[in-house]
Amino acid sequence: MKEKEENLKKENTLQEEKKDKRENKAKKEKQPKEKKNKKEKKDKETSKFVQSIKKNWIINGTKTGVLIVLIIAVFVAITFGLHSLDLTPLDFTQDKLYTLTDESKERVKDIDKDVNIYFVNYSDDDSDLSLAKQYKSANERITAETVNADSRPDLAEKYGIESGSSGIIVECGDRSKVLTSSDLVTYDSTTYETISIAEEKLTSAILSVTTDDIPKVYFLEGYSDFTLDNNMYYFSIYLKNEIMEVDTLNILSTGNVPEDCDTLVITSPSKDFDDVAKTAIIDYINRGGNILWLNAAMANAMDLPNVNEVLALYGVNPFEVGIIRETDSSRMVSGSPDLIIPNLGYSTITEDLYSDGVIFVNATKVNINEDGLEDLNVTETDLATTSDGAYFRTNFENSTTSAAEGEETGSFVVGAELDKTITEANEETGESAVTSTLIIYGENYFISDYQLTENSQYPAVQLAYNKDLALNSLAYLSDREEDITARKSTGTVTYTATQQQDTVVRVIIFAVPVVIILIGLIVWQKRRRKK
Repeated sequence: MKEKEENLKKENTLQEEKKDKRENKAKKEKQPKEKKNKKEKKDKETSKFVQSIKKNWIINGTKTGVLIVLIIAVFVAITFGLHSLDLTPLDFTQDKLYTLTDESKERVKDIDKDVNIYFVNYSDDDSDLSLAKQYKSANERITAETVNADSRPDLAEKYGIESGSSGIIVECGDRSKVLTSSDLVTYDSTTYETISIAEEKLTSAILSVTTDDIPKVYFLEGYSDFTLDNNMYYFSIYLKNEIMEVDTLNILSTGNVPEDCDTLVITSPSKDFDDVAKTAIIDYINRGGNILWLNAAMANAMDLPNVNEVLALYGVNPFEVGIIRETDSSRMVSGSPDLIIPNLGYSTITEDLYSDGVIFVNATKVNINEDGLEDLNVTETDLATTSDGAYFRTNFENSTTSAAEGEETGSFVVGAELDKTITEANEETGESAVTSTLIIYGENYFISDYQLTENSQYPAVQLAYNKDLALNSLAYLSDREEDITARKSTGTVTYTATQQQDTVVRVIIFAVPVVIILIGLIVWQKRRRKK
């Protein structure tokens, strides 16, 4: 009985095991089908998703493109709108370097004339242009803008701004003043820092072209070969940029020096003054008139008693036959002893000029009677001198480069300021002192149309600071110290790149962008294949 029960249990157990095996087998057969169905379902879902993305991407891509165009359009509109408003830029510098000061605003606010400031060939984002535009906030009649020399050839031609160069023109009616970017900076010789003086220069220029008090300068004619039309034509062009009225004076016709004469210019007399001219000039001096005297070296002796009588009023002795020659190689040009670089004295006239920037051509010495200055109530200030190694050549047949026996050597004065007190100030009557100033240079060629050398294509007046020395002297004598500066030429030097430099520039401009584009395409293709 027991054995029968045990056999039955074994048989049931076997049946259950067989059943489990069949179920497991069925499950195993079913699983691949389920996985396959899931995979197919997933693939279908993925395909639908991809198609949806592609479809939506195309639609949204178009919308995105439109949106980008709209954003760019709005940005451009806002930019142009803000630009037209000429808003004052935010200035976070400690000293407010890019903001117009209240002092400048106060000085220009009452100007009742239209002033146009043209920045020729400057970019729209130039900081000096931005500063100039701020004058409009103080006075609506002052405007500043950038212009192109090609679109405004009238300005370029009128003011001598060459193609490719730049210039700043401050214009009010017929009056104008030309500045360059170099005029708007100065340098600290102790710290070697560049210091902006743009505001001072622009404000001064605006006041210069709008002032009603214009000094009158007369050039004496009839006694010299140096006139504005002959031998000094280029200098006359530079004079037109100065704030002064310039005219010629024939004393034999007028009989006197006009009352409106602020400065009389006398250039290298080649014959003596007539008595009428001498008397008129002395009367002019006695009423406090100022004189700029330019005297070229004399090759032949001349009898000039009336000329010498006028000079003697300031303690200047007659000019002698001869020229100054240098032996100091650092004070001459290209080893030419007759092309000297004078030492400039410290004065209001020369303080903005580079000490080695003025070149004198065949200069002569200015003989000053030091012992007689006190009796003449004259004080003297040296403006330009030679080195101690210079000598005065009197024998022109001598071609040696050293002083000959009997020739004077040493440091010579080639430029001086002589201030003569005509009458002292009277405190009881309240009358002011009357003074007359003579600025005299033993040179005339340095601001002439004379070429420095046979190979030079430029007149001497355009070299270094030659014109600035003369123009500053006129500004000083005409009581316009705000016009005393170092005036830079607006011309440019052509730059020619080497082959290596040219190759580097071309690689940067063309090759680098192409390489970047190719790298982008390669990366995009690789990522696409991985997907």
